[in-house]
Amino acid sequence: MSRGEPAETRPDHGGGVDGAALRWGGARAEWLDLSTGINPCPYPVPPLPSEVWGCLPDERAEAALTKAARDFWRVPAEAGVLAAPGASALIARMPLLAPAGRVHIPGPTYNEHGRAFAAAGWQVTDRPEGASAAVIVRPNNPDGRMPDLPDLPLVIVDESFCDTCPEASLIAEAARPGRLILKSFGKFWGLAGLRLGFAIGDPALLAGLAQAMGPWPVSGPALAIGTVALRDQTWAEATRARLTRDAARLDALMKAARAEVVGGTPLFRLYQTGDAALWQDRLARHRIWTRIFPYSRQWIRLGLPGTEADWLRLEAALA
Repeated sequence: MSRGEPAETRPDHGGGVDGAALRWGGARAEWLDLSTGINPCPYPVPPLPSEVWGCLPDERAEAALTKAARDFWRVPAEAGVLAAPGASALIARMPLLAPAGRVHIPGPTYNEHGRAFAAAGWQVTDRPEGASAAVIVRPNNPDGRMPDLPDLPLVIVDESFCDTCPEASLIAEAARPGRLILKSFGKFWGLAGLRLGFAIGDPALLAGLAQAMGPWPVSGPALAIGTVALRDQTWAEATRARLTRDAARLDALMKAARAEVVGGTPLFRLYQTGDAALWQDRLARHRIWTRIFPYSRQWIRLGLPGTEADWLRLEAALA
Protein backbone atom coordinates (compact mmCIF):
# COMPACT_ATOMS: atom_id res chain seq x y z
CA MET A 1 0.00 0.00 0.00
CA SER A 2 1.46 3.35 -0.99
CA ARG A 3 1.36 6.35 1.27
CA GLY A 4 -0.53 8.19 -1.43
CA GLU A 5 -3.46 5.75 -1.45
CA PRO A 6 -6.70 7.48 -0.35
CA ALA A 7 -7.64 6.67 3.24
CA GLU A 8 -11.08 5.40 2.25
CA THR A 9 -9.54 2.71 0.00
CA ARG A 10 -6.97 1.42 2.45
CA PRO A 11 -7.58 -1.98 4.04
CA ASP A 12 -8.46 -1.94 7.72
CA HIS A 13 -5.45 -3.47 9.50
CA GLY A 14 -3.70 -3.41 12.83
CA GLY A 15 -0.75 -1.09 13.18
CA GLY A 16 -1.07 2.60 12.39
CA VAL A 17 0.84 3.74 15.46
CA ASP A 18 2.06 6.84 13.64
CA GLY A 19 -1.52 7.93 13.10
CA ALA A 20 -2.38 7.20 16.73
CA ALA A 21 0.55 9.32 17.87
CA LEU A 22 -0.66 12.22 15.73
CA ARG A 23 -4.09 12.04 17.36
CA TRP A 24 -3.21 11.26 20.98
CA GLY A 25 0.30 12.66 21.12
CA GLY A 26 3.70 11.30 22.06
CA ALA A 27 6.59 10.06 19.98
CA ARG A 28 6.23 6.71 18.22
CA ALA A 29 8.82 5.15 20.52
CA GLU A 30 6.59 5.92 23.52
CA TRP A 31 3.77 3.73 22.22
CA LEU A 32 3.05 0.10 23.06
CA ASP A 33 1.50 -1.46 19.94
CA LEU A 34 -0.99 -4.20 20.85
CA SER A 35 -3.01 -3.77 17.66
CA THR A 36 -1.44 -6.66 15.74
CA GLY A 37 -1.23 -10.43 16.17
CA ILE A 38 2.54 -10.53 15.79
CA ASN A 39 4.58 -12.47 18.35
CA PRO A 40 6.18 -9.73 20.50
CA CYS A 41 9.16 -11.98 21.30
CA PRO A 42 10.48 -12.77 17.80
CA TYR A 43 12.74 -15.56 16.72
CA PRO A 44 16.39 -14.58 17.39
CA VAL A 45 17.88 -13.76 14.01
CA PRO A 46 21.18 -15.65 13.52
CA PRO A 47 24.30 -14.02 12.09
CA LEU A 48 24.18 -14.13 8.30
CA PRO A 49 27.07 -14.65 5.88
CA SER A 50 27.83 -11.66 3.68
CA GLU A 51 26.92 -13.50 0.48
CA VAL A 52 23.20 -13.57 1.36
CA TRP A 53 23.26 -9.78 1.00
CA GLY A 54 25.59 -9.43 -1.98
CA CYS A 55 24.46 -12.31 -4.20
CA LEU A 56 21.22 -13.30 -5.88
CA PRO A 57 19.37 -16.11 -4.06
CA ASP A 58 20.55 -19.49 -5.31
CA GLU A 59 18.66 -22.72 -5.90
CA ARG A 60 20.31 -24.48 -2.97
CA ALA A 61 19.02 -21.87 -0.53
CA GLU A 62 15.54 -22.05 -2.05
CA ALA A 63 15.58 -25.86 -1.84
CA ALA A 64 16.74 -25.76 1.79
CA LEU A 65 13.88 -23.44 2.76
CA THR A 66 11.36 -25.60 0.90
CA LYS A 67 12.56 -28.75 2.67
CA ALA A 68 12.48 -27.02 6.06
CA ALA A 69 8.90 -25.92 5.36
CA ARG A 70 7.90 -29.43 4.29
CA ASP A 71 9.36 -30.93 7.43
CA PHE A 72 7.94 -28.32 9.82
CA TRP A 73 4.39 -28.45 8.48
CA ARG A 74 4.48 -32.15 7.52
CA VAL A 75 3.44 -31.37 3.96
CA PRO A 76 2.05 -34.33 1.98
CA ALA A 77 4.41 -35.54 -0.73
CA GLU A 78 1.81 -34.85 -3.43
CA ALA A 79 1.54 -31.17 -2.48
CA GLY A 80 3.84 -28.39 -3.63
CA VAL A 81 5.44 -25.62 -1.56
CA LEU A 82 5.95 -22.07 -2.81
CA ALA A 83 7.75 -19.42 -0.78
CA ALA A 84 6.80 -15.79 -1.38
CA PRO A 85 7.66 -12.30 -0.10
CA GLY A 86 4.95 -12.35 2.55
CA ALA A 87 1.45 -13.80 2.74
CA SER A 88 0.02 -10.52 1.41
CA ALA A 89 1.85 -11.01 -1.88
CA LEU A 90 0.14 -14.39 -2.26
CA ILE A 91 -3.28 -13.06 -1.23
CA ALA A 92 -3.09 -10.39 -3.92
CA ARG A 93 -2.41 -12.97 -6.65
CA MET A 94 -4.66 -15.85 -5.59
CA PRO A 95 -7.83 -14.40 -7.21
CA LEU A 96 -6.09 -14.74 -10.58
CA LEU A 97 -5.88 -18.53 -10.30
CA ALA A 98 -9.40 -19.03 -11.69
CA PRO A 99 -11.90 -17.10 -13.83
CA ALA A 100 -13.75 -14.52 -11.75
CA GLY A 101 -17.07 -15.68 -10.33
CA ARG A 102 -18.55 -15.87 -6.85
CA VAL A 103 -16.19 -16.45 -3.93
CA HIS A 104 -17.39 -17.58 -0.52
CA ILE A 105 -15.59 -15.76 2.32
CA PRO A 106 -17.41 -16.24 5.63
CA GLY A 107 -17.09 -13.19 7.82
CA PRO A 108 -16.32 -11.24 9.73
CA THR A 109 -12.76 -12.14 8.90
CA TYR A 110 -9.43 -10.81 7.65
CA ASN A 111 -10.55 -8.21 5.11
CA GLU A 112 -7.60 -8.41 2.71
CA HIS A 113 -8.98 -11.58 1.09
CA GLY A 114 -12.29 -10.01 0.11
CA ARG A 115 -10.57 -6.87 -1.04
CA ALA A 116 -8.20 -8.81 -3.32
CA PHE A 117 -10.97 -10.91 -4.88
CA ALA A 118 -13.22 -7.90 -5.41
CA ALA A 119 -10.37 -6.03 -7.11
CA ALA A 120 -9.98 -8.97 -9.51
CA GLY A 121 -13.66 -8.85 -10.48
CA TRP A 122 -15.04 -11.54 -8.17
CA GLN A 123 -18.35 -11.24 -6.34
CA VAL A 124 -17.69 -11.78 -2.64
CA THR A 125 -20.41 -13.58 -0.67
CA ASP A 126 -20.65 -15.01 2.82
CA ARG A 127 -22.64 -18.02 1.56
CA PRO A 128 -21.27 -21.00 -0.41
CA GLU A 129 -24.30 -21.41 -2.71
CA GLY A 130 -23.36 -20.61 -6.29
CA ALA A 131 -19.71 -20.00 -5.44
CA SER A 132 -16.83 -21.51 -7.38
CA ALA A 133 -14.16 -20.60 -4.82
CA ALA A 134 -13.82 -20.04 -1.10
CA VAL A 135 -11.38 -18.53 1.35
CA ILE A 136 -11.54 -19.99 4.85
CA VAL A 137 -9.46 -18.40 7.61
CA ARG A 138 -8.54 -20.96 10.32
CA PRO A 139 -8.23 -19.93 13.06
CA ASN A 140 -10.33 -16.99 12.07
CA ASN A 141 -9.18 -13.43 12.59
CA PRO A 142 -10.45 -11.84 14.83
CA ASP A 143 -12.52 -14.39 16.78
CA GLY A 144 -10.49 -17.61 16.49
CA ARG A 145 -13.32 -19.71 14.97
CA MET A 146 -12.44 -22.90 13.07
CA PRO A 147 -14.83 -22.97 10.07
CA ASP A 148 -15.40 -26.12 8.04
CA LEU A 149 -14.33 -26.29 4.40
CA PRO A 150 -16.93 -26.21 1.62
CA ASP A 151 -16.68 -28.59 -1.33
CA LEU A 152 -15.80 -26.15 -4.13
CA PRO A 153 -13.36 -26.26 -7.07
CA LEU A 154 -10.95 -23.77 -5.44
CA VAL A 155 -10.57 -23.58 -1.67
CA ILE A 156 -7.91 -21.44 -0.01
CA VAL A 157 -7.29 -22.05 3.70
CA ASP A 158 -5.53 -19.17 5.46
CA GLU A 159 -3.59 -20.68 8.36
CA SER A 160 -1.61 -17.54 9.18
CA PHE A 161 -2.29 -18.02 12.91
CA CYS A 162 -2.39 -21.83 13.01
CA ASP A 163 1.22 -22.36 14.09
CA THR A 164 0.11 -21.78 17.68
CA CYS A 165 -2.17 -24.83 17.37
CA PRO A 166 -0.65 -27.19 14.77
CA GLU A 167 -3.07 -29.94 15.71
CA ALA A 168 -5.84 -27.87 14.07
CA SER A 169 -4.02 -27.55 10.74
CA LEU A 170 -5.71 -28.86 7.61
CA ILE A 171 -2.40 -29.42 5.87
CA ALA A 172 -3.66 -32.83 4.71
CA GLU A 173 -6.09 -30.91 2.48
CA ALA A 174 -3.09 -29.58 0.57
CA ALA A 175 -2.84 -32.86 -1.32
CA ARG A 176 -6.28 -32.39 -2.95
CA PRO A 177 -6.69 -30.73 -6.36
CA GLY A 178 -7.90 -27.15 -6.09
CA ARG A 179 -6.66 -26.73 -2.50
CA LEU A 180 -4.13 -24.24 -1.17
CA ILE A 181 -2.97 -23.65 2.40
CA LEU A 182 -1.60 -20.21 3.18
CA LYS A 183 1.10 -19.83 5.85
CA SER A 184 2.47 -16.58 7.28
CA PHE A 185 5.96 -16.56 8.71
CA GLY A 186 5.70 -13.13 10.32
CA LYS A 187 3.02 -13.90 12.91
CA PHE A 188 4.25 -16.89 14.94
CA TRP A 189 7.96 -16.19 14.46
CA GLY A 190 7.42 -12.47 15.03
CA LEU A 191 9.49 -11.39 12.02
CA ALA A 192 6.82 -9.61 9.99
CA GLY A 193 9.38 -7.24 8.51
CA LEU A 194 11.21 -10.16 6.89
CA ARG A 195 8.29 -10.57 4.45
CA LEU A 196 8.06 -14.33 4.08
CA GLY A 197 5.01 -16.45 3.42
CA PHE A 198 4.12 -19.82 1.88
CA ALA A 199 1.45 -21.32 -0.33
CA ILE A 200 1.18 -25.09 0.03
CA GLY A 201 -1.02 -27.28 -2.12
CA ASP A 202 -2.07 -28.16 -5.66
CA PRO A 203 1.12 -28.03 -7.78
CA ALA A 204 -0.82 -26.82 -10.83
CA LEU A 205 -2.12 -23.80 -8.88
CA LEU A 206 1.32 -23.12 -7.42
CA ALA A 207 2.81 -23.08 -10.91
CA GLY A 208 0.55 -20.17 -11.80
CA LEU A 209 1.46 -18.33 -8.62
CA ALA A 210 5.18 -18.92 -9.18
CA GLN A 211 4.97 -17.49 -12.69
CA ALA A 212 3.19 -14.39 -11.36
CA MET A 213 5.89 -13.92 -8.71
CA GLY A 214 8.75 -13.85 -11.20
CA PRO A 215 12.36 -14.83 -10.45
CA TRP A 216 13.88 -14.53 -6.97
CA PRO A 217 10.65 -13.70 -5.12
CA VAL A 218 12.25 -14.31 -1.70
CA SER A 219 15.37 -12.45 -0.62
CA GLY A 220 18.58 -14.21 0.38
CA PRO A 221 18.31 -13.10 4.02
CA ALA A 222 14.70 -14.32 4.20
CA LEU A 223 15.70 -17.70 2.74
CA ALA A 224 18.50 -18.10 5.29
CA ILE A 225 16.56 -16.93 8.36
CA GLY A 226 13.42 -18.84 7.41
CA THR A 227 15.35 -22.09 6.98
CA VAL A 228 17.01 -21.82 10.39
CA ALA A 229 13.78 -20.87 12.16
CA LEU A 230 11.67 -23.62 10.58
CA ARG A 231 14.23 -26.21 11.68
CA ASP A 232 14.11 -25.03 15.30
CA GLN A 233 11.37 -27.20 16.78
CA THR A 234 12.60 -26.55 20.33
CA TRP A 235 11.97 -22.82 19.97
CA ALA A 236 8.57 -23.45 18.40
CA GLU A 237 7.40 -25.71 21.22
CA ALA A 238 8.61 -23.32 23.92
CA THR A 239 6.98 -20.39 22.13
CA ARG A 240 3.61 -22.13 21.91
CA ALA A 241 3.69 -22.77 25.65
CA ARG A 242 4.64 -19.15 26.41
CA LEU A 243 1.99 -17.69 24.12
CA THR A 244 -0.69 -19.88 25.72
CA ARG A 245 0.30 -18.69 29.19
CA ASP A 246 0.42 -15.06 28.10
CA ALA A 247 -2.98 -15.26 26.41
CA ALA A 248 -4.49 -16.57 29.67
CA ARG A 249 -2.79 -13.74 31.57
CA LEU A 250 -4.24 -11.17 29.18
CA ASP A 251 -7.72 -12.68 29.51
CA ALA A 252 -7.47 -12.43 33.28
CA LEU A 253 -6.46 -8.75 33.11
CA MET A 254 -9.27 -7.87 30.74
CA LYS A 255 -11.92 -9.81 32.65
CA ALA A 256 -10.85 -7.99 35.82
CA ALA A 257 -11.45 -4.76 33.88
CA ARG A 258 -14.98 -6.04 33.02
CA ALA A 259 -14.41 -7.03 29.42
CA GLU A 260 -15.86 -10.33 28.18
CA VAL A 261 -13.70 -12.81 26.28
CA VAL A 262 -15.12 -13.49 22.82
CA GLY A 263 -12.28 -15.62 21.44
CA GLY A 264 -9.05 -15.24 19.54
CA THR A 265 -5.82 -17.20 19.35
CA PRO A 266 -2.72 -17.32 21.58
CA LEU A 267 -1.34 -14.42 19.50
CA PHE A 268 -4.33 -12.09 19.93
CA ARG A 269 -7.45 -11.93 22.05
CA LEU A 270 -10.90 -10.53 21.23
CA TYR A 271 -13.10 -8.91 23.87
CA GLN A 272 -16.65 -7.62 24.11
CA THR A 273 -17.04 -4.24 25.74
CA GLY A 274 -19.81 -1.72 26.16
CA ASP A 275 -18.06 0.73 23.83
CA ALA A 276 -14.94 -0.40 21.98
CA ALA A 277 -14.05 3.10 20.75
CA LEU A 278 -14.16 4.36 24.33
CA TRP A 279 -11.86 1.53 25.44
CA GLN A 280 -9.45 2.27 22.62
CA ASP A 281 -9.43 5.95 23.53
CA ARG A 282 -8.86 5.14 27.20
CA LEU A 283 -5.82 2.98 26.44
CA ALA A 284 -4.52 5.36 23.78
CA ARG A 285 -4.30 8.08 26.40
CA HIS A 286 -1.75 5.78 28.04
CA ARG A 287 0.06 5.40 24.69
CA ILE A 288 -1.25 1.84 24.21
CA TRP A 289 -2.65 1.07 20.77
CA THR A 290 -5.34 -1.55 20.19
CA ARG A 291 -7.60 -2.73 17.36
CA ILE A 292 -11.29 -2.03 16.89
CA PHE A 293 -13.48 -2.94 13.91
CA PRO A 294 -15.83 -1.06 11.58
CA TYR A 295 -18.45 -3.84 11.82
CA SER A 296 -18.69 -3.95 15.63
CA ARG A 297 -19.04 -1.16 18.16
CA GLN A 298 -18.26 -3.54 21.01
CA TRP A 299 -15.29 -5.66 19.91
CA ILE A 300 -11.73 -4.73 20.77
CA ARG A 301 -8.71 -6.90 19.97
CA LEU A 302 -5.41 -6.91 21.83
CA GLY A 303 -2.13 -8.57 21.01
CA LEU A 304 0.25 -9.72 23.72
CA PRO A 305 2.69 -7.50 25.64
CA GLY A 306 6.26 -8.64 25.14
CA THR A 307 8.06 -7.66 28.35
CA GLU A 308 7.17 -7.54 32.01
CA ALA A 309 7.35 -3.76 31.85
CA ASP A 310 4.78 -3.82 29.04
CA TRP A 311 2.49 -6.05 31.09
CA LEU A 312 2.70 -3.73 34.08
CA ARG A 313 2.03 -0.75 31.86
CA LEU A 314 -1.13 -2.36 30.47
CA GLU A 315 -2.26 -3.39 33.94
CA ALA A 316 -1.85 0.18 35.21
CA ALA A 317 -3.80 1.59 32.25
CA LEU A 318 -6.65 -0.86 32.79
CA ALA A 319 -6.77 0.01 36.48
